[in-house]
Amino acid sequence: MKKVLVSACLMGQKVRYDGNDLLQESEAFQRLTQQAEVITFCPEVAGGLPTPRPPAEIDVADGDAVIAGTGKVISVQQLDVTDAFISGARQTLALCQQHGIKIAVLTESSPSCGSSLVYSGEFAGNKIPGHGVTTALLRQHGIKVFSQFSIEDALAEL
Repeated sequence: MKKVLVSACLMGQKVRYDGNDLLQESEAFQRLTQQAEVITFCPEVAGGLPTPRPPAEIDVADGDAVIAGTGKVISVQQLDVTDAFISGARQTLALCQQHGIKIAVLTESSPSCGSSLVYSGEFAGNKIPGHGVTTALLRQHGIKVFSQFSIEDALAEL
């Protein structure tokens, strides 16, 4: 049975910035949990951020720029939390490498986990094409990342 990394909040753990979860109960998600060994993880908590925590967005870029050192992750309070996001991404990659994980299902729009959309960095609720810091690092190392909205695509990779 293949191992799949899944965002902890999608599995019902209350680790999101607002202290809530995004528990997934769709039939496709249930199939994923039955057909794969699920390893749960929250990069932001692993990086040292508390729950709850102020919302954060990638400033004027996406996760690739943050990994490259040309972008930052900023909280709504204008605090630079880039180091925590990079630390969490590195810990996530290490976990995937330790367990031989090649597939991840992460939370869309998150500054860590977004796989096709992230918030614009303006704290206005606008989403733009891009991906989070953890997603960027995982993809740079050949791990396929999907969102909770593309479970069927993840299932096809099993």
